Amino acid sequence: MFAFPGDGHRIPAPLFPPGVPALWLVDAVRDGGQAQRLAPGVFDAGELDRAARLVVEADRTCYVAAHVALRLLLGARLGLAPHAVPFTREPCPSCGGPHGRPATEGKVHFSLSHTRGVALLAFADAPVGVDVELVPKPGTVSEIAGQLHPAESRELAELPENERPAAFGRVWTRKEAYLKGEGIGLADGLAAEHVGTGLRPRPGPGGWTVTDVEVPAGYAAAVAVRAAGQPPAREGDPRK
Repeated sequence: MFAFPGDGHRIPAPLFPPGVPALWLVDAVRDGGQAQRLAPGVFDAGELDRAARLVVEADRTCYVAAHVALRLLLGARLGLAPHAVPFTREPCPSCGGPHGRPATEGKVHFSLSHTRGVALLAFADAPVGVDVELVPKPGTVSEIAGQLHPAESRELAELPENERPAAFGRVWTRKEAYLKGEGIGLADGLAAEHVGTGLRPRPGPGGWTVTDVEVPAGYAAAVAVRAAGQPPAREGDPRK
């Protein structure tokens, strides 16, 4: 659980052994006020503008808490002041455009996800993706289940109706964590990989380890980390 500093911007650097991500859960409801106080000294102009444009207070609070925590942790790891952490985008593995995975100029791979009330951050020495979501309502499951891998759609259909939202939360967060790690958008990959809806993820996708993350009741979360030396998916790659 991430703890915002009471004053100043000094926190312990996130540590992680090779191939194992470090994960931080941010409670935006509990700590949103402290994050708001730190934001003016941490954010750049673009982040301040994006936060101001979020009309719903809960969304704005979660965005601020998540991105302040990200800058604090990256700054501590890279030995930089949080406001000085440089962000960029890697090339998209599908088209080569400048909208791939977010990155820094340091050798720290990271991923961030936030939903109403909580955020999840991951740091690793290899490409990593993370996702946290509210467990959906049954209507959402019915609308989107057909867009998943055919085997996952069948798995959901075979479950009792009251079990489908939790199962959908598992498969969705596993899939999005992997796709974020690859830097591929959801539109390209919803049906491409079979990560499974069960209580444990299926092995793979190739070169990746996907793991569920324990989060508060009502949410689902997963993290995916790429094996060292494994290249990103490219056009025609069966992992895509």
